[in-house]
This record gives sequence, C-alpha cells and structure tokens, in this order.
Amino acid sequence: MSILDLVPIPEGRTAAEGIAASMEAARQADELGYRRLWFAEHHNTPGLAASASALLIARAASLTERIRVGAGGVMLPNHSPLMVAEQYGTLANMFGGRIDLGLGRAPGTDPMTARALARSAADAQSFARNIADLQGWFGAAGTARSAPIFSAVSAGTDVPIWVLGSTVNGASIAGRLGLPFSVASHFAPEQVMQAIEVYRDAFDPKAPTAQIDRPYVMAGINVLVMPTDEEARRQWTTVQQMFLNIRRGRRGKIPPPVDPDQVAPAFELAFAESALRFKAVGSPKTAVRALEEFVARTGVDELIAVTYTYDPADRMKSFQLLAEHWF
Repeated sequence: MSILDLVPIPEGRTAAEGIAASMEAARQADELGYRRLWFAEHHNTPGLAASASALLIARAASLTERIRVGAGGVMLPNHSPLMVAEQYGTLANMFGGRIDLGLGRAPGTDPMTARALARSAADAQSFARNIADLQGWFGAAGTARSAPIFSAVSAGTDVPIWVLGSTVNGASIAGRLGLPFSVASHFAPEQVMQAIEVYRDAFDPKAPTAQIDRPYVMAGINVLVMPTDEEARRQWTTVQQMFLNIRRGRRGKIPPPVDPDQVAPAFELAFAESALRFKAVGSPKTAVRALEEFVARTGVDELIAVTYTYDPADRMKSFQLLAEHWF
C-alpha cells in the first residue's frame, strides 16, 4: 500500500499550509509503514499545490527515513528529459536510492497551460525514446542513448522508472518497454481492466529498456477511512463536490464536507460516482473489504491510495486507520 499526494489546498487555506500538511503526512506515512509516497503534477489548478514535484519530493525525503518517495508522475511533455535526469539523479544521490520516477504523457493541465509548459513531444515514439535516454543518463555510462550527452549527477543512480497511464495506449507502452505500470483507476476507471490485460500481454522482459522480469501493476484507488461508515460518507462529500465542480467548470479549493443528501441532484451525483467508482470509503472493516475486492478483481501487485479531505487532520486519521487494518 502506497500513497499518492496531490497536495490539496482547502478553502480558507494557503498553498504554504497545504504543503506543510503534506509534509506532516509524509512523516506519518513513513512511521506507519507505507511503501511509497508519490507526488502528482498539476498546473493551473487552484486547489492543488503539486506543481514542482521534484521540490516536494526533496522536502518529503529529507523528513523521512524509510519510505520511497517519488513522482506520480512527471508529465514528460512539460519537461526537458535531460533536466528530469539531472533533477532525479540529484535526488537519488541525496537520498540513498529511495527515489522513484513515474512518467506520464498527459500534460496534467489545460491546453493553454500545456503550451506554456511544453518542452518535449507527447507522441508514443518520442515518449519511448525519451525514456531510453533517461535510462542512459541514469545508467553507469551516464550518457543518453540517442546522443553523446553526459550527466555526471545522474550517472550510476539507476533511478527506477514507471510508466503512468489511464488507457490501453499507456499500458501498451509500459509493457513493450518492460517497465512497471501504474494505472490511474482512481479517476479514469473506464479502461482499467482492459489496460491491465494489454500491459500484461505486451510485457517484454527482454526489451532494451526492461527493468523487471515480470509485469508489475500498481493501481490508484480512492480511499477514505473513518471510524464509522456514516462519518466516512460525510467526508466523502468533499471529493464528490470536487469532481462536480470540475464538470461545472468551477475552479476552486478543496470544499468542506456537507450532508450527503445535499451534495447535488441525483443525475450529477451519478457522474461523480461513476468517475470515482474504484473506491474504499467507510469504516475500517468496510474499506478493507472494498480494497480486497478490488485486488481480487484486478490482480494488481500494489495499491496507491488517493485521499482528499477538507481538514488535513482527517486525512491523516484515514492514513492511520488504513495502516492499522491493512498492514
């Protein structure tokens, strides 16, 4: 069990407060025994402070001792691959090999902001070539595979690379490259089962880029654990409101919970629940049962929990209850 943190900013709070709460959560996750803590990348989003992932990773890694810390992920079209190699090579040198690098092809933002950020191509062929170059910079020679460009700071760090995706396209890339695959089932559930099957079928352990000898899938799942089902359902209304606000084009910070009967009309609520269908929300017993059912259905190797709450203390309560009843 791992954690994906998007560094939420609740209504009435600042980005600085959101970052501070996430760093406190990182310390707690390390103590509780979670396997990884990954930070997402989003831009032009008022309610999320997860934009400069490498900086968040550096701070969280400095505050922890055991947990792996990484990017979930770097949206590669927004970045120069060489700069990514240098940043994550530096992190690996600083933090003793606890660094993971998840890579995605989506921009993590709207088209206008994507154009402002764009540094590399997003097509599948360019994405695969950039991954190969990154592996070259992380390898013993420290040189890109497509050009004689050397990176001293990343050479020999062998930073593990993951491919992130929500469709069969990303799954196919991950499989053909022989890399672990992280599927975004927490917000894009439509192709999850098909993507996992495509990934496993396409997996090539003999690919020049292969890092592992068998398929390995990590799946995102929405998790909110409270002492009672009733309390969890009320806290879950924060997430429902977030997704409905996205649909309505309302930009804002993380809203407080409301009475479950007051969230939205039934037809709108059905939209949110469809997008968020892979979830474990409830008391520890209810949440663990949902997690076990999800694992049985998908056969995934690892889960990465996504938890939003208005009050950061409730998010940490959820992490603690999950750890107590899952590990």
